[in-house]
Amino acid sequence: MFPLRSARSLLAACRPSTSLFAHAAHPVAPPAVLGSARFRSQLAPKRTKYIKRQKGVVPIPIGGSIKGTTLAFGDWGIRIKENGRRLSAKQLSSAEEAIKRKIKPIKGAKVWMRVFPHLPVCIKGNETRMGKGKGAFEFWATRVAPGRVIFEIGGVPIREEIAREALRLACDKLPTIMEFISRDTPPRLGSLVLPREQFESMNIVPMRAP
Repeated sequence: MFPLRSARSLLAACRPSTSLFAHAAHPVAPPAVLGSARFRSQLAPKRTKYIKRQKGVVPIPIGGSIKGTTLAFGDWGIRIKENGRRLSAKQLSSAEEAIKRKIKPIKGAKVWMRVFPHLPVCIKGNETRMGKGKGAFEFWATRVAPGRVIFEIGGVPIREEIAREALRLACDKLPTIMEFISRDTPPRLGSLVLPREQFESMNIVPMRAP
């Protein structure tokens, strides 16, 4: 006859091994970003070096750079017309969904997002005493300079009326004043739009995809 074994010993025998060599067969899932799961459709960086960041300020192109103010991939787009703002991942996702919903009947149409929310925003509760460290993580955001292109659409020929309506729906989701641009729109230097004559005399070629 087999010796009688207690229920605790039987449970221990069925439990998987917890040795250092047993982890090779059971890989450990990577830690979630800032304590929350990141899904494929979510606008969030895959990994960050620091969990919390300082608030910072919106960049202003005081050096005369016009990078990112013209179209690079599509035929139509929108860019910021007033002062720079901080856009959250939720706002960018809502604007992108509005554009995709409008141009869905057009086969081959694509949407390009020229910015990405990579900055963690931390918020403390209302009526909280000063001190006690920084607030908890709330959402992802990005700081965009004035004149920066936010969205582009193209891939296939799209009529201007449809492009304007699709990008107008996206502008309604963003907390700033945007302007509709095309391939022929000159670059913007902050709040100043460079005239076509001055733009051509500077021998500056807008950044465009090959």
